[in-house]
Amino acid sequence: MAAMIHARLKLARDDFSLDVDLQLPGRGISALFGHSGSGKTTCLRCLAGLERAPEAYIEVNGEIWQDSRREHFVAPHQRPIGYVFQEASLFAHLSVRANLTFGYKRIPAQQRKVSLEQACALLGIEHLLERKPATLSGGEAQRVGIARALLSSPQLLLMDEPLAALDGPRKREILPYLERLHSELDIPLIYVSHAQDEVARLADYLVLLEQGQVQASGPIAATLARLDLPLAQGDDAGVIIEGQVSAYNSDYQLLSLQLPHSDLQLRVAHEPLAVGMPLRLKVQARDVSLSLGADQHSSILNRLPVTVSGHRPADNSAHVLVSLDAVGTPLLARITRYFFRRPAQAARRASAVGTDQVGGTAGLTLQTIGQAPSAAARKWRRRCSCKTWPPLEKPFSETHLGYHAEKFPIFVQPPYACGYGQHSLFGSAHPANRHLRLKTHYRICVRGN
Repeated sequence: MAAMIHARLKLARDDFSLDVDLQLPGRGISALFGHSGSGKTTCLRCLAGLERAPEAYIEVNGEIWQDSRREHFVAPHQRPIGYVFQEASLFAHLSVRANLTFGYKRIPAQQRKVSLEQACALLGIEHLLERKPATLSGGEAQRVGIARALLSSPQLLLMDEPLAALDGPRKREILPYLERLHSELDIPLIYVSHAQDEVARLADYLVLLEQGQVQASGPIAATLARLDLPLAQGDDAGVIIEGQVSAYNSDYQLLSLQLPHSDLQLRVAHEPLAVGMPLRLKVQARDVSLSLGADQHSSILNRLPVTVSGHRPADNSAHVLVSLDAVGTPLLARITRYFFRRPAQAARRASAVGTDQVGGTAGLTLQTIGQAPSAAARKWRRRCSCKTWPPLEKPFSETHLGYHAEKFPIFVQPPYACGYGQHSLFGSAHPANRHLRLKTHYRICVRGN
């Protein structure tokens, strides 16, 4: 039987009610994500026993901590948990070493899962052991607090926004240590946060809370890629890719990452890593553009074949979110609503671009990838007299589907030139062709410069 954490919690207050049924993996990092007041900390306090929900059932890897129907409740001090708060809350009169051993020495030797030396090495605090808390930076104090929680030998580690009180540099200082806990210790961790970058970097499983209820839950890669969730609406929208290092170019310090489920690869600027190592990568929706042709004359580093699988409005009236499938790997693109709603007009204004200058006279043929034209499309194309489109007098400066810089032209298909019936991106004479079409194949460009 797979290890699981089951928490069914129901409580009501004057201005807030919580009603959730959480089914979390018994390994790895599960994140509770949501705005302030959504119930994240209340869930964590109920798991720790610091708050007793009137109706609750809590089971952690086969051990029942609370069952309100049977009036069974395990007291907080009897639950094998480690709790990390927003503030380190160290004993000011004790040294770092004494803070760490305060609870550690009360754990029987045969029950200790993490040694003092191991905890110090994992959090990089060996050089701080003789110092007092008043002399520590915020990041150092929080690392000591995390080490103290580990030394309680918990079966479950709870972290309530441990980086919320820290500035950007201190957060970046601690995140690698939290990643080490994930990779080197077999202790399940429930991580509360409202910062999407932290969750994307650390979590394996994501629970989205809204007004005391579960809005969505699931593996983080699939959940972040869902267009129907608020996570996809903001400027930080993006997807997680769990790839594997396939090569490294030391001359340009570029790492090649093979995508799962396919032979596709991404190149990213990164320090050297051994071939075969797993690596997590977040691709922001704002860094993805769409193209019908192989645009080679730009600073775009990565080009992947994708299929459009859905779309919906973004959090502002200027953009649209498009979901993509890159041979089994989900991606998101944030493109302009102007292009989404008016592709035919954009096509009429587009220029053919030469190989060595903006606004050159060379012709350009663009078409969808991997689709044969239907009989209706072939009949329509025979009626089309326009096969190319003359260049503009000056470069077209509208952003190309949400990314390309102003100095680069838009590469779009001339109207009527390559219509593929109902699957065409362009084709102004047919009402059904005025929007991006589902199941149509495109190429995307992921920023690499």
